[in-house]
Amino acid sequence: MKAAELFVQALVAEGVECIFALPGEENLDLLEAIRRAGLRVVLTRHEQPAGFMAATHGRLTGKAGVCLATLGPGATNLVTAAAYAQLGAMPMLMITGQKPIKTSKQGHFQIVDVVDMMRPLTKYTRQIVTAASIPSRVREAIRVAEEERPGATHLELPEDIARDETDAQLLPLTATRRPVADDKAITRALHAIASSRRPLLMVGAGANRKLTSKMLRQFVEKTGIPFFSTQMGKGVLDETHPLWLGNAALSTGDFVHRAIDVSDCVINVGHDVVEKPPFFMHAGSERTVIHVGFMSAGVDAVYFPQIEVVGDIANSIWRLKEALDRKATWDFAFFDRVRAALDLHLKKYEHDASFPVRPSRLVAEVRRALPDDGILALDNGLYKLWFARQYRARERNTVLLDNALGTMGAGLPSAMAVHLVHPQRKVLAVVGDGGFMMNSQELETAVRLNMNLTVLVLRDDAYGMIRWKQRSMELPDYGMSFGNPDFVRYAEAYGAHGHRPESVPALATSLRECLDSPGVHLIDVAVDYSDDHRILNEEIRELSGAL
Repeated sequence: MKAAELFVQALVAEGVECIFALPGEENLDLLEAIRRAGLRVVLTRHEQPAGFMAATHGRLTGKAGVCLATLGPGATNLVTAAAYAQLGAMPMLMITGQKPIKTSKQGHFQIVDVVDMMRPLTKYTRQIVTAASIPSRVREAIRVAEEERPGATHLELPEDIARDETDAQLLPLTATRRPVADDKAITRALHAIASSRRPLLMVGAGANRKLTSKMLRQFVEKTGIPFFSTQMGKGVLDETHPLWLGNAALSTGDFVHRAIDVSDCVINVGHDVVEKPPFFMHAGSERTVIHVGFMSAGVDAVYFPQIEVVGDIANSIWRLKEALDRKATWDFAFFDRVRAALDLHLKKYEHDASFPVRPSRLVAEVRRALPDDGILALDNGLYKLWFARQYRARERNTVLLDNALGTMGAGLPSAMAVHLVHPQRKVLAVVGDGGFMMNSQELETAVRLNMNLTVLVLRDDAYGMIRWKQRSMELPDYGMSFGNPDFVRYAEAYGAHGHRPESVPALATSLRECLDSPGVHLIDVAVDYSDDHRILNEEIRELSGAL
């Protein structure tokens, strides 16, 4: 068979069913092999969203999402998506083409050293130089992408290699089990928790695994230890639980940080230092920090845990849970005050009827509109802080946000990938007008594929997050404003349905109707961030500081 056919057979053997692609002429033999194998190709309008979709597919399924691009400019357009998957721990395999490597008739036209370019952005990157190496290269790229910590991998298949004939055989798949933590590490952690006065549990991105989530629920129910989450840990534990103390969306000064300040033992489960620090450690502090992770802690100036429990997280939590009981010496009275104050503050603005809509009311309306298993895909902007703090996720992977690379432009492609993985669930992309326009062309892809999803565009005619930072630094408002198209007509030009509510009740109605209706819907809503500086920079710190 052709090497391209062997390559596709290797993908099929790994369970790949869908490839997000913008192919070029160097991929044509591979594309034909994909067609013959019956794999689904999701043709996108730009390589970057193809990568975002593949990464999100991997994030939701735990299996490597696959994307395909050509050489040169097609491959360079995958760079941001590679970083998105790598920093966000999302398993993804990128496949790129290349000119013939055995002979060349076009000099250096479109030639970029893609393998070297991808090296700092991936866990594994190789050029395939012989057809015989394809089974091992594909097997290794998928294995490395999916093993803890997941991330991006890359294979380059030159067009002359793709045409070579081969009789190479596929490698058999083998299952592996993760190592478990050392007994002495578990014992040290148990002693630190049992002897503390105010233990506190933190849930990070690495805990977002089905079995780990189950073990954490049992741990919390048995011990009664309160918990909070990082942004990428949202939904691992039900955030309507009475022991939830909030989300570490802000760096310091929030209600949850007051709880951290008085805790003498923080159990960090699945923390990844690529996320913005949920709290800062200081040399000389008497608080014990326990790192429970698949790998040892990445130590930096603000994170240097005294105890590390390294191994399969679900197993570690199960062992801690089995050996721990509620201690009469534990004192959670201050945490109870934190929880009550947080609840009061989160409800303070959720009935604000002013329009353009304020972020707090917006989050409340979205929460009311989406069912517990509905999935929210967030782009990056100021609104993300409000959703992280206020939107109570009840199930894992129902709030998809990026607190690692923090890139704009991923919200819409991520929501599209959600629909492909979970076609029966309600999907809402929440995007700022800045981030939306970075990949808005994918509305055509969504319409062409008959997707059912709603895109909520928050319009403030500016890069709102940076404007907020500008104001926080007492700098003048400069260089952040832009114009926008008529988003309703823009959506309709692609064949989607456009809506523009002019009041909060109209927004609530639009959300319900769009989520209940088939097809692609875009809701253009004006948002007012003018009070965010006062609330996020001043009010929260003042109220939490008074606890």
